Amino acid sequence: QVQLVESGGGSVQAGGSLRLSCTASGYTYRWWCLAWFRQVPGKEREYVGHYDTEGDIRYPDYGNSFGGRFTISKDNAKNTLYLQMNGLQPDDTAMYYCALKELKTGCAIRKFYDDWGQGTQVTVSS
Repeated sequence: QVQLVESGGGSVQAGGSLRLSCTASGYTYRWWCLAWFRQVPGKEREYVGHYDTEGDIRYPDYGNSFGGRFTISKDNAKNTLYLQMNGLQPDDTAMYYCALKELKTGCAIRKFYDDWGQGTQVTVSS
């Protein structure tokens, strides 16, 4: 059974930083994408970026969407995906989710993901 457990959210002031973690377990996919999404109440869940089986990392809009403020990495020994967020702004306030899908296609598309963590809340005050 796939388990994704996020942590690291919290409340920060504008300009601050947070590092989110997602520990993944219970999957046996040969090819996969492990991604970050975020969601504000009343809006669609938004793709933040992903890491795939071969270590490729992708962000929306070739990394321009977040002004280079967000960085994804993975510790393979711990099977943990990270999202380092710097220069946080109030618009970054959201619930952040980790998600896993089999295969390396469609990794930026929310509906292709079957496994989701419970989310971790990030709140940025001005």
